Amino acid sequence: MTAVRDAFGRSLRNLRVSVTDRCNLRCQYCMPEEEYVWLPREEILHFEEVSRLVDVFITLGVDKVRLTGGEPLLRRDLPELIKLLAAKPALRDLALTTNGVLLAEQAEALKVAGLGRVTVSLDTLSPERFTALTRRSTHDRVLEGIAAVTRIGFTGTKIDTVVIRGVNDDELADLIEFGKRVPAEVRFIEYMDVGGATRWSWDRVMSRAQMLETLERRYGRIEPVIEHSTAPADRFRLPDGTIFGIISSTTAPFCADCDRSRLTADGMWYLCLYALAGIDLREPLRAGASADELCALITGKWAARRDRGAEERLATRDHTPLIQIGQLRQDPHLEMHTRGG
Repeated sequence: MTAVRDAFGRSLRNLRVSVTDRCNLRCQYCMPEEEYVWLPREEILHFEEVSRLVDVFITLGVDKVRLTGGEPLLRRDLPELIKLLAAKPALRDLALTTNGVLLAEQAEALKVAGLGRVTVSLDTLSPERFTALTRRSTHDRVLEGIAAVTRIGFTGTKIDTVVIRGVNDDELADLIEFGKRVPAEVRFIEYMDVGGATRWSWDRVMSRAQMLETLERRYGRIEPVIEHSTAPADRFRLPDGTIFGIISSTTAPFCADCDRSRLTADGMWYLCLYALAGIDLREPLRAGASADELCALITGKWAARRDRGAEERLATRDHTPLIQIGQLRQDPHLEMHTRGG
C-alpha cells in the first residue's frame, strides 16, 4: 500500500461512494426543487466496476469506504456490493449513510452482507415537521429503521441532523436524548451552501458556537473530546458522559485535515465537496485501463490537489447559494444528491 498525499500533505484515506443519484425524500436543504435531471442509467457503475475502483483506491491508502446516494437503499441488490467490499481485508471501516426510510426492511440483509456501521439522517422528532422538511410522510418508517439497526446488532450507529435556524434548532437536546435511548451518537451539521441548497442563506445557519451555547443552557458545562482524528465532527462530552458531535463546515471548516474524496454513481471522482469539476474514472475503466493506469491517474490528480473549498467559501463572505438552479440543470454532478454528502 502506497500512501498518497496532496499538495498540503493530506492523505487519501476516506472514499465516499455514491451508488445512486435517486432519493425518496425531497429535503429542503438538499433537493428543494420540483424537478431534477438524473444520471443516465447506462452510465451507472456496475458493482464489479465499483469494486475494481475501490481496489485501486485501497492500494493508494484508502481504508474507509462509506456508501451514500442519493438514497443508497434505493439501489437494487445493494447487499451484493457490500459483500464484495466487506471481503477486502484492507478496509478498516465500511459504513453506509441512509435516510432510513427503507432501513427496517433491509437492515438484516445489510448486516449479513458485512456492513460495519450505519448513519441515519434524522432532522426532527416531529412527524409534522418531518413532512414539511422532506415533503414526504415517512417519519414513522425512519424511526422503525433506527430501531431495527439496534435490534439486529449494529453498533457505532450515528444520527446526522442538519440544523436550520428557525426550523429545527429547538430540538437539539431532544435529539441528544433520543440518541441516548437508541443508542446512537448524534452529530449536528451546520447548514451548508453546497450542491442543491438553492434556498440556503446565511441567516438560517446555526453555528457550532451557538449550538454549544444552547446545549450548555440545558446540560451545564460541555467539554471537548480531545482526540486526533480526520473525522469531520468535533466531538463533545456532556456532564453525564454522553458524546455528541458537531460538523461545522460552514463557520469553522476543517479543510486542513480533510482526507475525503467522492465517487459518483457514474464514476466521476470529486476531490472536494465544493469542487465544480470532477475526474472521469468510468471512461478509462470501461476502455480497459489497467489497475496501474488507474492508479497513476488517481495518484496524479490527488498529488496536485489544493482544494480547500469550505475555507475559500467562508473567506469570500458570499451569502448567496454557491450554485444557481440553472447550473444544476445543466450539470447534475453539481448536486449534493449526486456526489454524496
